[in-house]
Amino acid sequence: MVKYTVKVFTGEMLLAGTLNSVYVKLVGTKGESERVYIPNTASQGSMIEHNVSCPSSLGPLEFVVLDTEPYALLAYINDDWFCSKVVVTTPEGNTASFPCYRWISGYERLVFREATGKLIFNETCPEAIEERKKELQSRCEVYRWSIYAEGLPEIMKVDRASDLPAEVRFSFTKDLEFKFTLAEALVELNLAGLSTNKEQWKSLDELSRVFNCHKTDVYDYVEKNWKEDEFFGYQLLNGLNPMMIHRCSKLPKNFPVTEDMVKASLFGKISCMYSLKGNIFLVDYKRLHGVTANVINGKQHFLAAPLCLLYMTDNKLMPIAIQLKQDPGEDNPIFLPTDSEYDWLLAKIFVRSADFAEHELNFHLLRTHLLAEVFAMSTLRNLPMVHPIYKLLISHSRYTLQINTLARQALISENGVITENASIGGTGMMEFLKNAMASLTYSSLCMPEDITERGLESIPNFFYREDGLRLWDIVHRFVQKMIGHYYTCDSDVQKDSELQNWIKDIFFHGFLAETSTGIPQSFSLMTELIKFLTMVIFTVTVQHAALNNGQFDFGGWMPNFPIALQQPPPTTKGQCTESTMLKTFPDINTTVHGMAAVYLLSSQSTDFVALANGYQDHFSEKTPLELIHETQNVLKKYNFEIQGRNVSLPLPYTYLNPNNVENSVAL
Repeated sequence: MVKYTVKVFTGEMLLAGTLNSVYVKLVGTKGESERVYIPNTASQGSMIEHNVSCPSSLGPLEFVVLDTEPYALLAYINDDWFCSKVVVTTPEGNTASFPCYRWISGYERLVFREATGKLIFNETCPEAIEERKKELQSRCEVYRWSIYAEGLPEIMKVDRASDLPAEVRFSFTKDLEFKFTLAEALVELNLAGLSTNKEQWKSLDELSRVFNCHKTDVYDYVEKNWKEDEFFGYQLLNGLNPMMIHRCSKLPKNFPVTEDMVKASLFGKISCMYSLKGNIFLVDYKRLHGVTANVINGKQHFLAAPLCLLYMTDNKLMPIAIQLKQDPGEDNPIFLPTDSEYDWLLAKIFVRSADFAEHELNFHLLRTHLLAEVFAMSTLRNLPMVHPIYKLLISHSRYTLQINTLARQALISENGVITENASIGGTGMMEFLKNAMASLTYSSLCMPEDITERGLESIPNFFYREDGLRLWDIVHRFVQKMIGHYYTCDSDVQKDSELQNWIKDIFFHGFLAETSTGIPQSFSLMTELIKFLTMVIFTVTVQHAALNNGQFDFGGWMPNFPIALQQPPPTTKGQCTESTMLKTFPDINTTVHGMAAVYLLSSQSTDFVALANGYQDHFSEKTPLELIHETQNVLKKYNFEIQGRNVSLPLPYTYLNPNNVENSVAL
């Protein structure tokens, strides 16, 4: 007889343990063990050790089979068990690890592969090939594609978060904190009588008293500086939405800014347009042109589709001209810094409101959340647990399917916060999202290419670019080494049928088979695969952090990021006053619902997992583990570098500190 020592690990999360009976069976290349009962209770965070005896060696271990039987007195009670992994020490003294990270319920039987990453064409055991197929067939039955809206990426077919498979749902901790944060915000607003108050704001002082106990240092800075031109320009580089600005080599024909206007804006410092060459930048919200604006509290609200010209001077980006509609004309004046205080301020407010639409729906929702769901779905449907790319990506999908399901229920549903409270809500929301989808390209998702295409390689004090490019490089080098460990040449990539199905699913269901996006339909080269995986990981970690983490900091003070505006863009100059501005702002209830939403979406959970900290659960080989450790050390070092830089900044840029970048779209 030979003895195998089996260690069964139960997850650390609340309610992970079970009173159900647990059974294990070992399967190797030379045979299999009996189904053995594990006598001790699998409690939260526990490790149970038990010996399994066999007449002879089973050979290299291929599978562990786990199943449970409900405890007799609890047969009708849901007592699911979260098994994190099984570690087996063989009679020869070798250790084999079997990652599980699944909830097991009732009389369920699950088969788990040994942790060594293995590509389909390297499988030699017919049973192993068959298990790969069964695993994917089972997952495809659970994770089914569904059309959310024509022209948008497809989503998981599920009606509510409670219908999601247990292993992709929030932990008990995350779920409790998420609900508490929302309830806390709503209770505070309800107690103050604000969430149902449809009156207009009487003053900015009145607004300043809302949510006082939640304000951050950045929030305070924004409240004090939101009117300043320098801060307006700063936000287009390092605020919530650094994705709109690009270098302007030639003015659009529909933006007839004259030399006299420029000279007036710069107080005579520049004598002609030619002198601006290389230092002029543009933000153009043309995707909002013609989009239907919402009706809120029974009142028509308004959207602008502005163009804004900016000039870099003394390392500061300053706005010099704003046109609020796309079609030039007498009723569409070009506003300048030399105009009256409220003419110029209101023009900037309309730009900031347009930025709300672009940020929340295009760059945040579409380009991080919805794409993250596509990547997660394709990974779950096409890559078995033993596939090295599954191991590389699965931690980057943590909580994504649930947060997106909740967003569709609470934010963009028929009664959602955005739908009911944003100028871009209602009918216009889908109109705009389709415009945004039409502009989605592979190159715009790859930060080095996007920065180059927008001509922003050398613009100073662009911390989003500095940190983002550095993190792109760190992720790229990590992916390059990991892929090089499992794929020896381009032909390995070409003959990996599971990988080819993975990218095909992404192309067809995520990018709707549009070749104009530049998204690959298949992979021929290792370099193509490495670049695409870098983009996927960067999108769901770094890019999401840049667009999500500062929502309450920069968007909580409504005048800086208006969710809605209830007066049309001004058609003449000299008519705007403080009263005009206050009447243009959204009503009190509309404002506070927007504030509560950005507060919730900026509140980090205590079970937050930082960038590159989820891989160890799925890899066991020496080289991948060394690469993971090496990458984590590089990120720690860069985190200290960012902290050192931020000490001297009047407004520190912290959103891409690696310690602040969550490892998935989880919020």
